[in-house]
Amino acid sequence: MKRRSLFNMYFTTTISVALVLFLVGLECLVLLSAHELMRQVKENVVLSVVLKDDNTTEEVERTKRLLTAAPYSLDYRFISREEALQEHIANLGEDPSAFLGYNPLTDAFEIHLQAAYAHSDSIAQIEKALMNLPYVDKVVYQKDVVKVLDNNLNEIALMLFVVAMALLVIALVLISNTIQLQVYSKRFLINTMRLVGATPWVIKWPLLRRNIRMGLEAGILALCMLAATYYYVHTRLGIVLFPLIWQNIAFVVAIVLTTGLLITFLASWIAANRYIRMKISKMYEI
Repeated sequence: MKRRSLFNMYFTTTISVALVLFLVGLECLVLLSAHELMRQVKENVVLSVVLKDDNTTEEVERTKRLLTAAPYSLDYRFISREEALQEHIANLGEDPSAFLGYNPLTDAFEIHLQAAYAHSDSIAQIEKALMNLPYVDKVVYQKDVVKVLDNNLNEIALMLFVVAMALLVIALVLISNTIQLQVYSKRFLINTMRLVGATPWVIKWPLLRRNIRMGLEAGILALCMLAATYYYVHTRLGIVLFPLIWQNIAFVVAIVLTTGLLITFLASWIAANRYIRMKISKMYEI
């Protein structure tokens, strides 16, 4: 009966810690998803580099080589004046060359920026560098949109960070209290071992070993729950939270397992030390 009671307590504590670690993992999923969303938004910022009317084929090829090597260029597309005219006709239904007698459009490049360069300061430097090319007429992009992205994305990132830190602190407190309650149930056993001459390490080691194992098992259980959640959201709801690359997976696994192991170890160590030093009379008062 006693063994069954201990198993039930171990099982209940493991589930409780696993649920808290699941919430920690969800925080990681939210942060990774927000980071991925921000990256996609930034990579949709487009610079249009309009070339002068008298540009040459050699200058076009030179620009292609420059953009291929440029660290800020995610990808680019060359639009010849003929292609620009056809797109203009398709979008607006009018052919300006029909009444002007010539094609007024010029060759241009559309550049998608790397996310790290999609902010006002970097774009201003890129614009300046491109305008220094003698065959570039102008660089066009939506400055107001970029400024809005700068302000809003920074505010969102800060807000998510603050919320994540608050939830992490709450999670750590919950896990710590759960473990300390488990050690509390063994306070009289700790006192008995102390009275028969057991050293503090001999007293603490079984508790530490048991709770570290429980932290690992709870972490693995939480990761299984997270994997099931990701699978459901991805396959059933059709929402891609973030790319399943090894860096993202390793990040979530490391955070969940490290949190589980570290907090169960520290909480067990602190609680065990507390009851090792506590007088027997005090144990009956708490």
